[in-house]
This record gives sequence, structure tokens and C-alpha cells, in this order.
Amino acid sequence: MPAQPDPPSNSVLKNPSFYSKSLLVAVALMVGWIFFSRWWQNRSIEYRLRQERAEKQRADDRAALEQMGGKELAIQTFYATPGEIRRGQSVQLCYGVANAKTVELEPQSNPVWPSYTRCVEVAPAKTTTYTLTIRDAAGNSKSQSLTITVR
Repeated sequence: MPAQPDPPSNSVLKNPSFYSKSLLVAVALMVGWIFFSRWWQNRSIEYRLRQERAEKQRADDRAALEQMGGKELAIQTFYATPGEIRRGQSVQLCYGVANAKTVELEPQSNPVWPSYTRCVEVAPAKTTTYTLTIRDAAGNSKSQSLTITVR
């Protein structure tokens, strides 16, 4: 039997499925690149926004810290309302401190503690000078006095 010649082989470039598959791969790569680039762009925008928010929060925190006395031990407020009373009446003695570990108010029977704003009620029988003393963790102290006049 005579040997049959091999059928002519079709060139890969003459195969229509090669072109359609190549086109699909190219389209898939382009769509993938579009999705990736948009994801990357959104990610960088979100990162910048987070950085800006964090910087704004730090600035706000610094401003609040400075408004509340910074890092120094301080008596911010110490006053009485009203400053003059009649015998038998009471008065609100208010104070505000920053960075204090302990607070003492003398002469005073009610307990006091560190606070940015706190009032205690006192009823002195005679004109009395109250002294507010604060101390920080390092042992530093500050004092301020206030006189309540009783008529």
C-alpha cells in the first residue's frame, strides 16, 4: 500500500479561533488593568484622606490640650458665687485644675479631687479664706487663696 501523504497542516495564523482567543485575552487584560488602576487610585485617595484626617485630629488634640492647661500644673479657675453672703447662707466654691494628681481645699469637710470644673457648697459662719492646693505626680505644687466675706 502506498503511503498516504500527510494532510496539509493548517497554519496557526490561518485558524480563526486563534484570533478570537487572542482578542478575548487582550480584552480580559485591558479590563483587568482598568479595574486594578481604579482600585489603586481609590486606595491612594483613601490613604491621603486618612493622613489628612489624622493630621487634623492631631492638631485638634494639641489645641484641646493647650486649652486645658497644656502639660503644666495649673489652677485654671478658683472662684466663689456669690463672693459675699449673710450668716447662715451657703456659697458655691468652684475650681478647675490641669494636670493635678491631688487637690486639697482647706478648710473644707467635703472631699475634692482633680477636675477641669467642679463646685462644692460651703457655708462659712464667719469670713473665711479658702486655700486650694494642687500637686502633680512629680511632687510639684501650686496654691491659690480666696476669701468669702460673711456679713
